Amino acid sequence: MQRRQLMLLVGCAAAAWPLAARAQLKAMPVIGVLSTGSRDPSSTFTPLMAAFRQGLGESGYVEGQNVAIEYRWADGHYDRLPALAADLVGRKVDLIMASSPPAALAAKSATTTIPIVFRGGAESVDLGLVASLARPGGNLTGVSLLVDQLASKRLEVLSELVPQARVIALLVNPTSPSAERIIREGQEAARAKGERVTILKAGSASEIEAAFASFPSLHLDALVVSADPFLSSQREQLVALAARHAVPTIYAWREFAASGGLMSYGPSLPAAYQMVGVYAGKILKGAKPADLPVQQPTKFELVINLKTAKTLGLKVPQSLLARADEVIE
Repeated sequence: MQRRQLMLLVGCAAAAWPLAARAQLKAMPVIGVLSTGSRDPSSTFTPLMAAFRQGLGESGYVEGQNVAIEYRWADGHYDRLPALAADLVGRKVDLIMASSPPAALAAKSATTTIPIVFRGGAESVDLGLVASLARPGGNLTGVSLLVDQLASKRLEVLSELVPQARVIALLVNPTSPSAERIIREGQEAARAKGERVTILKAGSASEIEAAFASFPSLHLDALVVSADPFLSSQREQLVALAARHAVPTIYAWREFAASGGLMSYGPSLPAAYQMVGVYAGKILKGAKPADLPVQQPTKFELVINLKTAKTLGLKVPQSLLARADEVIE
């Protein structure tokens, strides 16, 4: 009887061992992507995710092979971000990639333990995302783009191309946490150049249409589109409306000029997302966000679309062409 019980015990232990061993094996890590944009394959976010995956690949992580990625989309509605962030936290993802400052704020409010890597703006410290760029502290780090501080540079470039412009509009998303600062800096930059800036606000596709419809009554000479995630997601609409109203417009991202916009000035978005991917890979391998300084871009691109300039009846000065990083013909 004792011998039979002993054999039964040994058999049970042998059967249970593979299960225990399998339980100890680390499951494939899961990255939760919190995006202000849309899941539409044609959206501006699709090539940026490709850049993010490229950065991950530099650390040896390939989606579907040794890392899984779950996506949560706000479709331009920033008020949905807190619930989407909470959903990722409930899913117990290993890391959250926040695609914008609003997404990063929602993720930070949802968890103090899950690592968060963000693509942010220059306001990362002011918004409380990190303690400082050099020493982030806490569970967040990422890439901070100096897009909004470039308002004066965009105005300068736009004024050089359209020297007769005296009334310039600044298009801002009022739901952005950076809206007030963007407006303040835009107004200060315009005053320094003796120009008048008119603030237009749009947080939806219909409000963008309404903003452009107001152009004739406001007698606007040119337009600056702020570097907001929602406005960036409406790239095709903005470029089409600028063409329809024949208003010279400058944007933050190269992708706008490539889509037919007049010109853009700002850092490279794909390069930023690649850096975010590199950081995500480092953290999955054990690095702590608090020990990884927030990265900043070192190169800014001036892109001019000559075809659009010609359509608008604008002659691009040779001095501007010489400074351009890319000229689209």
